[in-house]
Amino acid sequence: MAKAGAPSRATGKASDRSDLTRQRLVDAAIETLKEYGYTGASARVIAQRAGVNQGLVFYHFGSVANLLLAALDAVSDERLQIYGTEVAEVTSPTQLVEAAEGIFKNDLDAGYITVLVEMIAGSSSTPGLGPEVAARIQPWRDFAQSSIESSLGDSPLSSVLPAKDVAHAVVALYLGLEMLSHLDGNAEPALKLFDHAKQLASLFEAMTTSSNPKEST
Repeated sequence: MAKAGAPSRATGKASDRSDLTRQRLVDAAIETLKEYGYTGASARVIAQRAGVNQGLVFYHFGSVANLLLAALDAVSDERLQIYGTEVAEVTSPTQLVEAAEGIFKNDLDAGYITVLVEMIAGSSSTPGLGPEVAARIQPWRDFAQSSIESSLGDSPLSSVLPAKDVAHAVVALYLGLEMLSHLDGNAEPALKLFDHAKQLASLFEAMTTSSNPKEST
């Protein structure tokens, strides 16, 4: 159960200081969000986990909300780099779904998406936090869009399914699946969806190949 202690008002991105204490606070904030949720991520709890005086939270970040945003930034930057590596060699819809499934399993096990989900939940109670979190989701949409465009290439599907719209749906679905898997304590329904998606992708590829003799030779 999340501990009490709602974070304070968000005022924008934190400063660029990168000393050891700052990094320890960011790391502690990430783990606190995973374990206690947004409402449990107080300055006292985070500072105690980091092994520093809680006044340093405000010295380095100005507010708890800004520290939590810095934690979200750190997680997002790391995950986007890993996602990029995972899909770098993807050339088909089936490969893209397989890569997405692997990423989902890894994120679920490590609790990375929990950080984003908790920040989204906290947006309803902290003034100014919503736009900050929304801005940090956009790179995920951009990444999804570029991956979809690369996997579809010049296939007929690319002309009827706008990659930007599909990317928005994919990100929303991904977050929803992670949230439900966390609440239910059961990832099996989500993994079954990936199985169905792979079957559909394979079917689409087969239909595309049969309709384009040049690709089958």
